[in-house]
Amino acid sequence: MGKALGRHILLELSGCPYALLNDVEYVRKSLLEAAERAQVTIISDSFNMFNPHGVSGMVIIAESHISIHTWPEYGYAAIDVFTCGDSALPERAVEYLVEAFQPEEYTTYVVKRGILREEIPQAACEIDTRRVSCAG
Repeated sequence: MGKALGRHILLELSGCPYALLNDVEYVRKSLLEAAERAQVTIISDSFNMFNPHGVSGMVIIAESHISIHTWPEYGYAAIDVFTCGDSALPERAVEYLVEAFQPEEYTTYVVKRGILREEIPQAACEIDTRRVSCAG
């Protein structure tokens, strides 16, 4: 398998305090701080408070995004930390978010995004969308 263009960390938080997950300003500040800790470039952010509860928000970063959807009534939050390039430190963002939202349990899934195949010399190969066949 080749090099990945980015890492997408899915963070599942459960057993979080209702008050933290239902405070749009706390959620916003936490995601912005997570971006700072990941050493990424913040472009913009947008957050929305739902009635009667719940927050959704996103921090757009030059390297991709950090997003959250909360269900305070269940103590649950789904967070994505997606970064491209080699300079970002998404694991630091995840560590901070776990600290900030105080879950009883959490799970992370790391997905490599944009996996590039090793370069194959064009003169030696014929490529179609279903298969690669190489001469000699």
